[in-house]
Amino acid sequence: MKNSRLFEQAKKVIPGGVNSPVRAFGAVGAKPIFIEKAKGVYLHDADGNRYIDYCLSWGPMILGHARKDVLDEVRKVMAKGTSFGIPTELETRLAGMIVRAIGTVEKVRLVSSGTEAVMTAIRLARGCTGREKIIKFIGCYHGHVDHMLVAAGSGAMTFGAPSSPGVPKDFTKHTILLPYNDPEMLEKAFDKYGDKIAAVIVEPVAGNMGVVTPKKNFLKAIRKMCTKNKSLLIFDEVITGFRLRYGSVQELFGVKADLTCLGKIIGGGFPIGACCGRAKLMDNLAPQGKVYQAGTLSGNPVCVAAGIATLKLLKSQNPYPSLGRATEKLCDSISQALEEKNVEYTINRIGSMFTLFFNPGPVTDYASAIKSDTAKYAKFFTAMLKAGVYLPPSQFEACFVSTEHKQRDFDRTIEAIRKASF
Repeated sequence: MKNSRLFEQAKKVIPGGVNSPVRAFGAVGAKPIFIEKAKGVYLHDADGNRYIDYCLSWGPMILGHARKDVLDEVRKVMAKGTSFGIPTELETRLAGMIVRAIGTVEKVRLVSSGTEAVMTAIRLARGCTGREKIIKFIGCYHGHVDHMLVAAGSGAMTFGAPSSPGVPKDFTKHTILLPYNDPEMLEKAFDKYGDKIAAVIVEPVAGNMGVVTPKKNFLKAIRKMCTKNKSLLIFDEVITGFRLRYGSVQELFGVKADLTCLGKIIGGGFPIGACCGRAKLMDNLAPQGKVYQAGTLSGNPVCVAAGIATLKLLKSQNPYPSLGRATEKLCDSISQALEEKNVEYTINRIGSMFTLFFNPGPVTDYASAIKSDTAKYAKFFTAMLKAGVYLPPSQFEACFVSTEHKQRDFDRTIEAIRKASF
């Protein structure tokens, strides 16, 4: 098998054989597949297998893989050069599109990844407030920034301890961990540390403990406490930005963030990120302000061209209502298939994002998410992969639907579930 051979070769020159841990398929007890090409909703691996893709490169391929309209624009730009390290008009165009799409954004700093966007936002929040402490929520992922790689202690409210070797304790001692969807614990944290908290960072819809939506008024409670204590509210919308609507979910939930982190879709499949917010905050970034941030590949013309093309298509087509309906119908069909098999499950969904948990109860936070039967999910993943359906190789990730998924893809998926043994 070529996939197995490629994995063995990769392990000789790449740590663990992969360039991002989840790709190793360790969470599902399998060996990774190596992709040779993709088109629309289909992945093709080195052994010639074709898969219906519900991972979509962890979300950005909302228009499907290798979208011609996007690639045509990329080719035009690549013919002129691929990296300059100095300004281009394209950067301004993409930033302008983001500003017009998100009401709380007046200026945009482009970076190369979601992790960089978060790093910039946190540094900026600390620089603007003169404070050090950051509140994050257990189960929310904000990239592999040192002070965000924290694990919960035994208490419900605790300072973060490093969850990875190589991260000094001093880097995380100012990160306060709280349970997601728990406004009471949030209020207690502010009661104790309010004048020391620079910012609260949150995934408004969590996508890295599986899809977990905010309870009613949870986000509004965060906004209220931040305003009262003169702390900044950072929305990590690397996943949700331009995924659930054109722009930010801030309009969906009626909550305004001070800083917004974007990525994934705004690059149309190319590596990009953005830290965005009001001008009076963003102007504190160098060279205008004293908060330093830089990047050789920030605003890379190829990535920016792909992002512009993608956003133009999303704005003109407004696929979000139909994507939501298609995903709801798919989830209903999955539910029916699982009930026929007498399998206990929970499906969390919002728009074109969903997660299947193998447990009977509601999943509203990290504590309830980790009660899911991960061994059953591993068997389910393997069975679906053999049937030609590619799901996230981890229980605690989101599935995504694109504009290119058709009813025939959904029908094939449901048929695979009905035939699967897990």
